[in-house]
Amino acid sequence: MQEIHFDNRTFSRYPAGRYRTDGKWSGEKFRDEILSHFIANGEKTTIFLDEAQGFGSSFLEEAFGGLIRKGITFATFQSLVSLRSDDSSLLEEIETYMLDAQGE
Repeated sequence: MQEIHFDNRTFSRYPAGRYRTDGKWSGEKFRDEILSHFIANGEKTTIFLDEAQGFGSSFLEEAFGGLIRKGITFATFQSLVSLRSDDSSLLEEIETYMLDAQGE
């Protein structure tokens, strides 16, 4: 089981922005360089969200909704990735972005 942390080990504690042009810790970078890699290899992964200092909607939508637009189904995501957060509204927000991108 792989782990993704927002604590500067795997990614920044300060994720922000939609695109790489918005900054070095963007949702696009997270999706393309971290998350997509684990999914493409079929690796079960746990993402620990509470270590970040917060998430903007543009980061979350691009990272997770963008994953769906890149061809990963929500069902595949659910079978490989476990999101961990004490904030249930954050988990619901991510799911909403993914389902919207999938057209549900």
